Amino acid sequence: MNAPSALRYVKMNGLGNEIVVVDLRNGGRPLNASEVRAIAAAPATAFDQMMVLEPPRTAGTEAFVTIFNTDGSESAACGNGTRCIGWLEKERTGRSDLRFETRAGILPVRVKDLSAITVDMGEPRFGWADIPLSEQFHDTRAIELQIGPIDNPVLHSPSVVNVGNPHVVFWVDKPVSGYDLGRFGPMIENHPLFPERVNVTIAEVTSRTSIDIRTWERGAGLTRACGTAACATAVSAMRKKLVDRQVTVNLPGGPLVIEWASDNHILMTGPAEIEHEGILGEDRPQAAATDQPRLVPHGRLS
Repeated sequence: MNAPSALRYVKMNGLGNEIVVVDLRNGGRPLNASEVRAIAAAPATAFDQMMVLEPPRTAGTEAFVTIFNTDGSESAACGNGTRCIGWLEKERTGRSDLRFETRAGILPVRVKDLSAITVDMGEPRFGWADIPLSEQFHDTRAIELQIGPIDNPVLHSPSVVNVGNPHVVFWVDKPVSGYDLGRFGPMIENHPLFPERVNVTIAEVTSRTSIDIRTWERGAGLTRACGTAACATAVSAMRKKLVDRQVTVNLPGGPLVIEWASDNHILMTGPAEIEHEGILGEDRPQAAATDQPRLVPHGRLS
């Protein structure tokens, strides 16, 4: 199925995590999975996640956001995408404090500038049934799961957590680039232990305030940046007392600052970048003015 025509979009990225934003708040029907896959396959609109803004369902929020992966499946939260829509909405309304609703709940956003956008990602969930897992584990700081030979596993004893999406984090003691995550990722994502599939991260703690990670994203594959993975890794490392309560998580696309605040909420701060805007189905996107980023008019074109 082809992508729907005459629907405006903005193409952005958060640390290289490719984001397409579509605004349906003033009209336009919801997109289906086949249309989403077609949009992801088009060169101008290739994305890791698509953020579809729909009319608010809760008073005091800007929009209800449906988040799609490249395979047409839905994601409950996307930290990098939320920073992107936060910037666009700030430019549209002039307000720096915003609230968006997703399947993961309401996510407050504070915008300073394009280099510093903070998203309150909510509270992490560590219970095995909340992640969810198909088997009971009393301590989710390290569960029984390994990749490789029994007597010499390549990866083992990961932490698991839900930060809007389920995540599994494998701890390693050498650079994360040395692991073939492109091979291991799909196997772990679809492991029967994870009934809703899972995002897979390899993490190396390099100091009390720094972690390096690479992530295989559920429904999208290898990614240059995953905001929820950075949050999941940071709070898991904090639970294991490996790092302080504020840490820089270094992803292939760049760093994010993650703080696990005293109210149990995770605060993620990082940048967003505008690439271009255009109309779905057209081959030549319109370049966006970098000095005047904006949210394009809502809905379908007349």
